[in-house]
Amino acid sequence: MKTIKENLRNKPKRFSQLLLVLIIVGCSLMSQNLMGQQTLTLQEAIKIAQQKSPNIKKSKLNLYGNQRSLDAQRASLKSRFSLDVTPFDYNRNRNFNDLFSQWNTNEDYNSFANFSVTQPIVATDGSISLINQFGYRDNYSEFQDVRTKTFSNNLYLQLEQPIFTYNRTKLQLKELELNLENAQISNSIQLLSLEQDVTQSFYNFYQRQNNLEIASDEYENQKISYEITLNKVEADLLAKEELYQAELNLASSKSTLENNEVLLNNAADDFKLLLGLNLDEDIEVAVDIDFITRKVDLAKAIEHGLEHRMELRQRGMAIERSQFELTRTKALNEFKGSVALSLGVFGDNEQAPEVYEQPNLNPRVAITFNIPIWDWGENRARMDAANANLEINKVDLQVEENNIIIGIRKIYRNLQNLENQISIAEQNVKNAKLTYDINLERYKNGDLTSIDLNRFQSQLSEKKGALADALINYKMELLNLKVQSLYDFEKNQPVMIKNN
Repeated sequence: MKTIKENLRNKPKRFSQLLLVLIIVGCSLMSQNLMGQQTLTLQEAIKIAQQKSPNIKKSKLNLYGNQRSLDAQRASLKSRFSLDVTPFDYNRNRNFNDLFSQWNTNEDYNSFANFSVTQPIVATDGSISLINQFGYRDNYSEFQDVRTKTFSNNLYLQLEQPIFTYNRTKLQLKELELNLENAQISNSIQLLSLEQDVTQSFYNFYQRQNNLEIASDEYENQKISYEITLNKVEADLLAKEELYQAELNLASSKSTLENNEVLLNNAADDFKLLLGLNLDEDIEVAVDIDFITRKVDLAKAIEHGLEHRMELRQRGMAIERSQFELTRTKALNEFKGSVALSLGVFGDNEQAPEVYEQPNLNPRVAITFNIPIWDWGENRARMDAANANLEINKVDLQVEENNIIIGIRKIYRNLQNLENQISIAEQNVKNAKLTYDINLERYKNGDLTSIDLNRFQSQLSEKKGALADALINYKMELLNLKVQSLYDFEKNQPVMIKNN
């Protein structure tokens, strides 16, 4: 009896605890659903992809690498400071002296350091250096039994200048600048391509959402039609064959609905993969698909595309590289020379502070020529090959220009055609909706079979889908025109390319 009373007393308490647990669990599940579901606009999707896309990450790394290579080359053109120190160098050898016809042992100990400052000369591809060599020598010769201990210092200015050849320093610097520019262009093209891919996937996802809504509306209409048919059959106003057809139409509509749910889930996975999102995240897209005619100037689109398309600049850079290669090929067996000048002062003494007590000037002048005589036609053959490659790149440039013009023209024609298609599709949807509503009333009144009503329902769904497809195709063609001409006719402004 006591246990029963205790249970009765504890029952309200246990019920309160259970209710509290259920509330906490319910709030937690609601919170997870709210946090997990994400509605994305097109611009938000593009921004996410630009941050997480593997291709964009690689493109940015390539851009960074080329920038640092150019920075390194520019740094190499500044003054270079160098210090070489040899604190200990010992050498002992025995040689035969032909003049005196006897063997001699020589022992030599050195300690020296070289300090130099070298400045490349970009304008002439030469270099000028200031060099100081300081050392200490302890030398013993067995021949005269003499040991010499001296300090020495050699300070001199040296100029080295190639002549009758091309400037290799300028050429290398220009190539690295072109590499960086090409990396910037490639990154910009990747961003535009990514925007195009994301937009295509975004609208594909939207199409699947829209198709699911259309299929859902059709299913609801089929349920209404089925209820009407069922009531009429039960009232002996229709034959059972009509009910069988209504059941078939309802089952077919349900199958279409379920099929569209599968297609939507597949499109969602593809979209999340492209954006780099968690595949378990629940997302949907929000889009303003209202049709607004954009005024497109064909001449302006072509002119802007030919002036700003980055692929044309890449073709131009390919021509420049071919010209560089032509210069290198020409120099393989060229007549060239070099001039070396140096002027310095040398001094030596047993005491380090007095090395310049009796200084000596050490001038040096050297002129060297490299004169090719016969190469069996190697240089001419290589020049012909390099010229052929240059001409190929020029042809590619012309082909690229023509492709840009043709591409813009095709898009312009498609836009004009789509404008007409959208107007027709909008009218078709209105007519199909009115037709379905009229025939639904006829069906309710027994003047139409379920097979005929299903045909009008399918027609309405088809026209709704055709309108959505036409609107999306128009949006995509506007984006294609933006990519082809680098001019945004929706915002009526040039496309500003940013390299992050």
